[in-house]
This record gives sequence, C-alpha cells and structure tokens, in this order.
Amino acid sequence: MLNFTQLRAFHEIAKSLSFSSAAKNLFVTQPAVTKQIKMLQESCKLKLFVQSRGRVFLTDEGRKIFIYASRIFELERQLEETIGGIQNLKQGSLRLGTIKTFAKHFMPLIMSSFRKSFPGIIIELDEGSSQSMTESLLDFTNTLAIVTKVVENPEIVYTPLVSEQVILIASPEHRLANLKELDLRDLAAEPMALSVLGSGPRNLVEQLARNEEIKLNVIAQTSNLDFIKQLVIREKAISLVLKSAVQVELARGELKSIPVRFLGRLEISIAYLRDYELPVPARVFLEHLLPLAHPDLPDGIDSFAHRLEDIWNSDDFLSTGDA
Repeated sequence: MLNFTQLRAFHEIAKSLSFSSAAKNLFVTQPAVTKQIKMLQESCKLKLFVQSRGRVFLTDEGRKIFIYASRIFELERQLEETIGGIQNLKQGSLRLGTIKTFAKHFMPLIMSSFRKSFPGIIIELDEGSSQSMTESLLDFTNTLAIVTKVVENPEIVYTPLVSEQVILIASPEHRLANLKELDLRDLAAEPMALSVLGSGPRNLVEQLARNEEIKLNVIAQTSNLDFIKQLVIREKAISLVLKSAVQVELARGELKSIPVRFLGRLEISIAYLRDYELPVPARVFLEHLLPLAHPDLPDGIDSFAHRLEDIWNSDDFLSTGDA
C-alpha cells in the first residue's frame, strides 16, 4: 500500500526538483525528505530521481507517478475546500422529502427564503406519499421530510408547521354540489378518486370510514393530483383533498367544495430521526423552520406564507441567518 507521507515528499521534490525546497515546504529536515524518498523507491522497486551535476531530474517512471500524485493531491485540496465549505455553509446539499402538493405550494416559499441566506446549499427534493417520505428517513434516503403524520413512530420527531383543511371536491354540476352539508355516509355510494394509500388525506378518510363502518366506492387511486382533478371536473368522481391543492380550480369555479361533517384537518410537520445527528445543512434548514412552529398553527398556505415572511424578514432572524 502507498505511504502518503512518502508520496507527499516525492510530490514536493518533483514539483521543485529540489530536495531542500521540498524539505522547507514540508517543514522537515532535508535528511528526513531523503529518507522518505529512499523508502518509497524501495517499496515501489523503482528509481524515481537521478542526480547529475548538482541537479535533480525525474526518471521516466518518476514522471508517470508524478502525474498521478498531482491528481491525488489536487483531489485532497478540493476535499479540504469542500469540507471547509460545508462547515461554513458555503456549499453542501440537503436531501429533503415531501409530497407533491407540498412540493408545489409550500417548497418554493421555503426554499427561496432559505437560499437567500445560504445560496451554496443545494436542496435535493424527493417526492412521494407522506408514508413513503417518512420511511425514507428510516433508511437515510432523506434527512428531513415535510409531511403529514400518518403513522406513529417513536424514532421520528414531528414538529407541526401548518394546519391544512381536507375538503370534498366535486364538479359544480354534480348532484351533490349545492347541498349544505354531508355526512361521510352520504358519500359511500359515490365514485371516488383518492390519493394513494399512505397519503395524509387518504389516511384520514380511511380512518373516518372505519369508524363509521362504511366502505368507500374508490374507483381510482393515484399520486397524480391533476388526474384526480380531471376526473372530478368531468363528473366521473368526487374526491377528498387538501384545500391548498385545489385553490386555483376553486377560484376559477372549475371545482366546488362541499362541507362534510367531522372531516377534520391535517397538520403538516417537519420530520426527522430522533437519535440522529443531523448534517450541518439539515440542521441549519431545521433551525430556519422551527421559528414557524407555534401552538397556534397558521391555517393553510396563505397564512403560512404570511407568517414565513414576517419571521424570515425580521431583523433578528436576518442577523441570525447572516451569522
């Protein structure tokens, strides 16, 4: 195996073609450098230098090894810069999991503000159901996840950030569209398009159905929210979704929200492993989000955006981020 002390001595001599200069650069004596080169040549069974008329020259073998040694120590320099950059938050990456609805509506708000303070940190965004993104923490695929809590797990910490309303949506022309309020039992026979198992809204609806001892008529389940919207708009089905996911269509009149008794709300949380020391970029990202955590959770994306702007634009927060 290569001895890097010997290789470093060789590299310094090969750069300057001087044993004395190499010794000075390495902060050792010249005899110490000479000893390292002797041991390296014996180990490789190669002659790397020749000395003639008071000058030092690389042999053919030495020139080839110098090329590789230069690459090695350039990579070492880059690695040191990378480590320093990560420590100083000038570079690095954060693996963050979330669901598609949050990725579309919440993440642009969060990421843009975070990158104002830490432009060198790359956020690698992963999407899936709340359950799959929670599981991604357990196998270290992601470091943080912004999800709804669909299962209890003592290994994971959930810190709520925002409260989201789950609503029933239908086409404005649907026969249920003008009713004042429904029970879940009123929906049992209706064709429904729902998000995949493991998602927050699906988990909530399935739990309510079990409590009422009713079976829902699910004709489609998908992670593609646009597909669900189109089925509903065309009166092929009704659906239960997060309100923020359909705000545009509700405003345009393409969809209508119908009140359902006891439907409830979901909390969106930042989640991470309890007994895991977070990497520096993840820890700083978490510190950016924790000021948003409050017993009085903002109601929906608009309230969340206002709270985010108020906190992140405050003088105290900006000075902390700059530090």
